[in-house]
Amino acid sequence: MGILTWVVFGLVTGAIARFFVPGSGAYGLVVTAVIGVVGALLGGFIGTQLGIGAIDGFDLQSIAVAVGGSVVLLLGYRAMNRR
Repeated sequence: MGILTWVVFGLVTGAIARFFVPGSGAYGLVVTAVIGVVGALLGGFIGTQLGIGAIDGFDLQSIAVAVGGSVVLLLGYRAMNRR
């Protein structure tokens, strides 16, 4: 995937992850895209290790893996900020 595809993919998956994780985080489009891209990398790593799958393209399985990684990332970030 190209850079522009990763940005769009990150924006979509970051927005979906923010929908699933409760909280009042006021993030802009750039932060949402970064959360989605980093979450996709994290989800791809975890998915590959568990044998679930990897981020191969802009398909449903890749989106699910990326959203899962983004949710883990957001939950970890919010848990660290509570302290």
